[in-house]
Amino acid sequence: MASFSRSLPALSDGNLSRYLQDIRKFPMLEADEEYMLAKRWREHEDTEAAHKLVTSHLRLVAKIAMGYRGYGLPVNELISEGNVGMMQAVKRFDPERGFRLATYAMWWIRAAIQEYILHSWSLVKMGTTAAQKKLFFNLRRIKGQLKAIEEGDLAPETVTKIATQLDVPEDDVVQMNRRLAAPDHSLNASPRADSEGEWIDWLEDESKNQEALLGESEELGKRQALLVSAMKGLNERERHILTERRLKDEPTTLEDLSKEYNISRERVRQIEVRAFEKLQKSIKNAAIEQNLAN
Repeated sequence: MASFSRSLPALSDGNLSRYLQDIRKFPMLEADEEYMLAKRWREHEDTEAAHKLVTSHLRLVAKIAMGYRGYGLPVNELISEGNVGMMQAVKRFDPERGFRLATYAMWWIRAAIQEYILHSWSLVKMGTTAAQKKLFFNLRRIKGQLKAIEEGDLAPETVTKIATQLDVPEDDVVQMNRRLAAPDHSLNASPRADSEGEWIDWLEDESKNQEALLGESEELGKRQALLVSAMKGLNERERHILTERRLKDEPTTLEDLSKEYNISRERVRQIEVRAFEKLQKSIKNAAIEQNLAN
């Protein structure tokens, strides 16, 4: 990967304008030339070909990076991360699929920049799911479209519009908006100028103590033991159907089980209900016996 970046224009805080001028010196590639260079890299690992593919798309990287200037990070850092994404795109590009490198590379460039923003923008990790990332990178734009750029919480009707447009819960919109509006502060900073304490001194430890955790662990162990014991009271078919229908993250359908046992779906449902009732009764009786013994 390092060989891809050789001879790239220098990029630092004070020379962004110079960098943008320098990258214009690299010629854009015609489709046939791009195809041949990509073939040379893919089949022979020709680093000179890869270098030409990267440098011919530096203007694309800069253009995409400029679109992320609103997150308070230096543009030169965004461009640098985008260049890394460009190199990844060249490394994986298959010219035989019939589309241009720019079309493929845009995804890699944006992904590299967005990951950098998510890791650098806040001291607190955020945006871990695809929906949260989508909300993080689109909230400002949609607020601008709705002309909802005022400070503070969004109006309820604005929250509803944004949540509907991005297909996310309204509470997520509210929380993300507050998070983007609030700068990070060090927990070691003083609440007031004349205070000797730190913010961290005011934080309450809401985690459970060791005694509570031990008690929960013991209780969970007892419940699991009761379940295992009660399952032994079921026959093999009841145990299998109950497990497939009630104890799996994605339950097996009645249709699939009916085919497996060559019985009707209604019959499978009856066996499931009966097995569950037997299980409940067995666990209840065992729990009563344990309480009497204690």
